[in-house]
This record gives sequence, structure tokens and C-alpha cells, in this order.
Amino acid sequence: MALRLALIVETLGGELHGNADLLVDRLAPLESATAQDLSFLAHPKYQSQLKVSRAGCVIVAPTMRELALTRGACIVVDQPYLYFARLTQLWKRHHPGPQRPRVHASAVVDPDAMVDPQACVGPLCVIERGARIGAGTILMSRVTVGEGCSVGERCLIHPGVVIGSDGFGFAPNAGAWEKIEQLGAVRVGDDVEIGANTCIDRGALQDTVIEDGVKLDNLIQIGHNVRVGAHTAMAGCVGVAGSAVIGAHCTIGGGAIVLGHLTLADHVNVSAASVVTRSIAKPGHYTGMFPIDDNAAWEKNAATLKQLHSLRERIRVLETTREKPEKPA
Repeated sequence: MALRLALIVETLGGELHGNADLLVDRLAPLESATAQDLSFLAHPKYQSQLKVSRAGCVIVAPTMRELALTRGACIVVDQPYLYFARLTQLWKRHHPGPQRPRVHASAVVDPDAMVDPQACVGPLCVIERGARIGAGTILMSRVTVGEGCSVGERCLIHPGVVIGSDGFGFAPNAGAWEKIEQLGAVRVGDDVEIGANTCIDRGALQDTVIEDGVKLDNLIQIGHNVRVGAHTAMAGCVGVAGSAVIGAHCTIGGGAIVLGHLTLADHVNVSAASVVTRSIAKPGHYTGMFPIDDNAAWEKNAATLKQLHSLRERIRVLETTREKPEKPA
């Protein structure tokens, strides 16, 4: 099942330096690649690995061409990482897995649900009444699509995902909690990928919406009535509280939290482990975390932080006093 370098370049483009008839058995990282492997250099900081790599061929940017040529064959492209991503797709097309049944025998599909004939439903999936699954969408094992929820075309939903669980809504009542029925649904657009064990809650009144091209990692919680804009990507363990609106082309780093009822503009990038406590109206890169330290130093710094407000007020008083004109004698 090896691929010739000539076929790869004919299909994906790029400037090949080396033997076009070289057969590639595997795609591999620079540090572990062998003479039959194809690897890539995505960032110049890893060029030391390139120098010693035994890869039969390496995908590099134009700035790395000369260095790559000193060690052997290379494919020169403007965006090596993007080229590598497309190469993985080409590789999978030429190395397909076993044929999936359209609907696995163990799946439970309500008679009032609609599954497109070109969709695949994996083992132990549950598709409830009124749910809709679009063409080309693949539900891996144990995916649940709740009542009235919809998934668009060409989506990939990984094992354990729950789409349309109840949102977390309760009204206080004399020291107890009264459930607020969640009457909305979830609408997932086209070309969305959702990682394993991620949960997307249905809306309380309006639908929770995941727009086209969104990429969600594993173990993400999306609260009720959230809207996630097109082509936004979130890393693992992100939590988005109810009624937050996240713009298009945003990135949210792993473990970050977005509080409820906030709005993030398009093209906002949030660092890992940050807590977004206010709306963000301008594109940019935002960070909100306290750096890790040894515990003793951290406790001292935390104690100092508690005094910042009183220190600020004292400084204001001192500045006001200095600005007052002296009384004439």
C-alpha cells in the first residue's frame, strides 16, 4: 500500500527534489522516520531534528530548502503543515478501513428520525425522535443525538458524544430546586467535527447552535443556548456556559472557561486554562491565568493580590494630595 512520491506531488502539488519513484510506506515524525518514511518540518525551531532525520523525504518550507537538500529528498511547499494535513487525507483514501454498515445492527434509531442514506451510524448509537442526520456524516460508536436535534452534512462525531442533553436549568424554590424544562434543541452545521465524550446541551427556549466548520476536541461542555460561530476551534476540556455567543474563526485553548451570557467577537484567540469573565469586542489574543509557581511563593503572591485594591486607593489619595496647589502663606 506504499505511495510513490510522484503520485503525491501530482495530487497535492509541491516542488519535488529527489527520486520521484521513491515508495513511501509510512508517514512519520522527523525523529523516528526511516528511509521508507515521509515526514515534515512545520516550524524552523525543529530544524535540528531535520539535520539528523533518516526520513526518505521531508516536506519543508522554501526557507528550509537548502538545509533539507543536504540530507536528501524533499518536497518544498509554502505551508508544510497544511500540506501534511492534506497528505493524511490522501493517505487515508488510499488505505481505507473496513466498510461500515449504513446503520449498525446495535444502533437504536427512532422511526420518526431521519438518517440520510449517505450517513453512517455506528454501534450502540441512539438517534431519538425527530432528529436529523445529514449526508456524509459519520456517527462513531455510542453517539446520542437527542430528540429534535439536527446534524448537518459531512460531520464526524466521535465516540460517546451527546448532542441534545438537557441544559442545566433550575429555579430556586424554598431551599430546593425546580427544574426548567429545556424546550429547545441543538443544530449542528456542515463539516463539523466533535471529539469523544463532548456534550452539547439543548437550549432552554431557543436552540443551541454549532455553525459550519466548527472543530471541537474531546471532553468539551457546551451549555444551553450557546452559539459557536463558523470555523471556530476548541481544544480539550473547554467549558462554555449557557447563552454565551462565540464568534467565527476563534480558537479556545484547552481547559479554558467562557462564562455565561458573554459575547466573543470573531477572530478571538483565548489561551489555554484562561477564564473569560467579560465580553471581548475586539479580535486578538487574550490570556487570563495566574502562572504556576512553588506553593510558598504562590501563597505570598496571592496574599499580595488581595491587597491590591486597598493599595490602589491609597495611591489615589496620595496622588490627589500631591496635585492640590499649595495654599498661599
